Amino acid sequence: MPKTSNFNPQSPTNPQNPSFKKPHTFDLEARTLKFGKNIVNFCAKLPQTNVFKPIIDQLIRSGTSLGANYYEATEASSRRDFLNKIAIAKKEAKETQYWLRLLAELLPLKITDIKTLSKEAQELNLIFAAIIRNSNSKPKFDN
Repeated sequence: MPKTSNFNPQSPTNPQNPSFKKPHTFDLEARTLKFGKNIVNFCAKLPQTNVFKPIIDQLIRSGTSLGANYYEATEASSRRDFLNKIAIAKKEAKETQYWLRLLAELLPLKITDIKTLSKEAQELNLIFAAIIRNSNSKPKFDN
């Protein structure tokens, strides 16, 4: 007697389905986009004074730039280009940590939000560092 198949082409576990994602897929594009959005939303709640405005602008630039550079890295034209964009994203994550640390000193009432954002910036920094480290340890096939 032939076995009946439970195969469903629309199943989210079917690799042929356009919406298929491997279990435990790590989506760094989505994570950096969410981080940028969280930075912008956080900054929108801060006092928009002459003192804080330049700090807020810098935080928004660095906090959103790390995601933009990661997006660019995914479309890199070469290994060297890829590593350069990842290195820039790593630097932007580190800069974001600086601006958050400064705001923590200036606005202690916002410390809970700042700690959450700082933790994510640190994790992204470590992820970018690991990408660079792992890419440098693999044999080179192009420039």
